[in-house]
Amino acid sequence: MKLTCSMLYAIDFPRMKEFYAKMLGTNPVNTMWSDSWAFFDTGFALHAVQDEHSRHGGTSSPLQSRDKCPIKLIFTVENAEAERTRLEAMGITMLTRLWQQSAESCDGVDPEGNVFQIVKANNWPAVSGTGPVRRDSA
Repeated sequence: MKLTCSMLYAIDFPRMKEFYAKMLGTNPVNTMWSDSWAFFDTGFALHAVQDEHSRHGGTSSPLQSRDKCPIKLIFTVENAEAERTRLEAMGITMLTRLWQQSAESCDGVDPEGNVFQIVKANNWPAVSGTGPVRRDSA
């Protein structure tokens, strides 16, 4: 069995779709159901929460991260520090974690409070526990 796609349900679907399109630097590739489904060629998707369900799980204002949420998306990037700077310039909330090295990984928060992580691609084996810890100077 192989995981084909990770999907988040979105309360404010248009806002989340725009957020992830900007963050990922790509638009959804699906042409069907685009008002409620966004599939990105990165293996990530969003699905609109149906109206009767959205009344029970709105987002708080101001934004609070959902650190206790059982889902965390992890994206690999070539340069974690440069990516953090790019995301912060877009107004994305980035978190400082004492256990993270800024050159290797960092967490961010999407518009609905979901925490995601960006990890330097060549450090992913160490972060995932499948390879040795790698500490690069760059």
